[in-house]
Amino acid sequence: MNLILKIKLLTTPEQANLLLEAMEAFNAACNAASNIAFELKTASKYRIQKACYYDLRKQFDLPAQMAVRAIGKVAEAYRRDKKKHHRFKTHGAMVLDNRLLSYKGMDRVSIATLQGRQVMPFICGGYGEQKLRRIKGQADLVYRDGKFFLLQNCVFPDHEPFDPKGFLGVDLGIANLAVDSNGEVFSGGQVNGLRHRYARLRARLQAKGTESAKRVLKKRSAKEKRFARDINHQISKKLVAKAQGTGQGIALEDLKGIRDRITVRKAQRRTQHSWSFSQLRSFIEYKAQMAGVPVIAVDPRNTSRTCPFCGHIDKRNRLNQNTFSCKSCGYSGLADYIAARNIASRAAVNLPYAGRSPLQATSAAPASYRLLAGSS
Repeated sequence: MNLILKIKLLTTPEQANLLLEAMEAFNAACNAASNIAFELKTASKYRIQKACYYDLRKQFDLPAQMAVRAIGKVAEAYRRDKKKHHRFKTHGAMVLDNRLLSYKGMDRVSIATLQGRQVMPFICGGYGEQKLRRIKGQADLVYRDGKFFLLQNCVFPDHEPFDPKGFLGVDLGIANLAVDSNGEVFSGGQVNGLRHRYARLRARLQAKGTESAKRVLKKRSAKEKRFARDINHQISKKLVAKAQGTGQGIALEDLKGIRDRITVRKAQRRTQHSWSFSQLRSFIEYKAQMAGVPVIAVDPRNTSRTCPFCGHIDKRNRLNQNTFSCKSCGYSGLADYIAARNIASRAAVNLPYAGRSPLQATSAAPASYRLLAGSS
């Protein structure tokens, strides 16, 4: 499993200028190589390198390996899309392999520039130090808000998933960001309050339209992303730790394409689409993989309309966003908790079909599962 470690470089003003100089020359070389690739209509690294390697080194005064990595970046871009003429930003990411980048212990790094190698300290936090021991492959040097960062690839061994003793169902939502089948609620109240406040501030700054307002908007955007990422990390870490400690797997709804399928009122669109649920899901999945916790996706249909006690399915069972009350047996409770219980139940029935897609598993599963999933 590959993870990306973000490392902050502590550069002197002179080192920062040298890194900027190298980054600008690197991306200028990428644009020159892109012109060649577009003209030749090729994504072949060999053909691009044969056509422009020596010219790039001479024109932009690049070290040999830096020119090779610039050509490699261009080839990767054209492998994704050969029809587009790709352009690279002046301060776009600079690709560094182990010939251009080497670590000097746990606190210093050596990076090649146009004027030779520079050794500089870095910080990555206590959690990041665990990943430093598993560094493998290339890194990207990025420049953000006047600071330099390395986005370093780290490789972790895949842990064999254990045989679960049942599943911890997790329902993702807006009012409550996550609710599990054990009854723990990760409330979105504080989060939603902050999001509304940020939205009002953005509206005022956008209306103002001055240069200083635009700078503040850019800073606020980065702050909101960091806030959401931190919350998603906290929730996913707790869920995976709970599943691992109880010997359970984790069951999630298969929500692929959900944003395209649902419709909401105009006033609710920002709330519906502003939180990164795909990020939360990916955090749960990769943390679970590291811990050896199995994760299964189930069909989400009728999870909030099905009674976990008697199996009755009715749209009227969901009285409102927060409340579930079965019209058949009278069982009631928090709607998101009911949904999480149904997700856990489906995963337990669906376990023999874990290698199939949720819809395939639904059609192949026993009648009791199909009833719970709401299919005929």
